[in-house]
Amino acid sequence: MAQIRHIAIASDHPGKTADFYKKAFGFREVARHGFDPSNPDVAPRPCAVVLTDGYISMALLKLADDQTGVGLDYVGLHHIGLVVDDLEGWTKHIEALGAPNITTIEQMPPNAHTEIKFRGPDNVVFDLSPAAWPGAAPVDPATMKQPALEAAE
Repeated sequence: MAQIRHIAIASDHPGKTADFYKKAFGFREVARHGFDPSNPDVAPRPCAVVLTDGYISMALLKLADDQTGVGLDYVGLHHIGLVVDDLEGWTKHIEALGAPNITTIEQMPPNAHTEIKFRGPDNVVFDLSPAAWPGAAPVDPATMKQPALEAAE
């Protein structure tokens, strides 16, 4: 089974949103990218803050590219991320279930966390990654068995 280790939220200002979640819930900041420390009120494109509760990584993103087709002005839940043991095998499995692959490894920025995105039912976007995101709990490899495709009833 794949395991959820990542939630991404599109935000107009990831820094201010991160401050809220840190104060509200005590989340810990893992990384911050794209901000000018001398001008913290400005959130350029792209920028991001990654938080964790010690189990799940939560990325607050102001994206430069519309990866999911919702537009750059969209704010809210952007996608969830699942850790898998065999990215190629899981990609084939997910595509066989009818979920189109909407990003590829080749489209990822240099030094980015390895992940590829799919569009699932109800237009929900999720990505698969062979490794947990920064701040996320490790995954037990013994639990990562890919489910068999079953005929729809």
